[in-house]
Amino acid sequence: MKRFIFLVMILLLSGCQESSLTGEIIYVVDGDTLDVQFEDGTEERIRLLLIDTPETKHPTIGVEPFGPEASEFTSQFEGDQVELELDVSERDRYGRLLAYVWLDDQMLNEMILKEGLARVSVYPPNTKYVDEFRDIERKAKTDEKGIWSVENYQHADKGSSEKSDESCNIKGNINSRGDKIYHTESSAYYEQTIPEEWFCTEADAIEAGFRAPR
Repeated sequence: MKRFIFLVMILLLSGCQESSLTGEIIYVVDGDTLDVQFEDGTEERIRLLLIDTPETKHPTIGVEPFGPEASEFTSQFEGDQVELELDVSERDRYGRLLAYVWLDDQMLNEMILKEGLARVSVYPPNTKYVDEFRDIERKAKTDEKGIWSVENYQHADKGSSEKSDESCNIKGNINSRGDKIYHTESSAYYEQTIPEEWFCTEADAIEAGFRAPR
């Protein structure tokens, strides 16, 4: 953490808009989440930006198709040196560092997409490579690789982080305990809630198994 704060201070003072960190992958949680140890011995849990792999440990969803394969793919890089490229927002609501992970001249996020072991998942303002990622996802779909070999594959239980209709402004979120909660624009935590699904009406949210915040 000290290393990260120190680097950010230097970048701010220099006016640089890009930042990166280097370290070693020491543990893979699942396909899109891993732990990295930096040169000074500090460790961070990293969430790969702009992708979402099938679940293997979700409290309510359980193991999804190709979840184990995604975890196995990422696990092959345990012990490798990586460079972390940050985007606009540095952390998610769980405190995980958000990053594009580079292995030499290859980006792990893209590699997983190419194998069809993830879908594009957009959480603004971290959108630096979204166009490139969508192209890779389309190619994987066309080739029916991984998750796209499953007929009508979609993360239906997790919903979509993108709106299908701009008039649908109710945010659905699944917390760390697996509780499915929806937030209207009048909710106290609306602005800071990251949506996993959008709803047009409260009735739609309730029908999908979400409840209002207490």
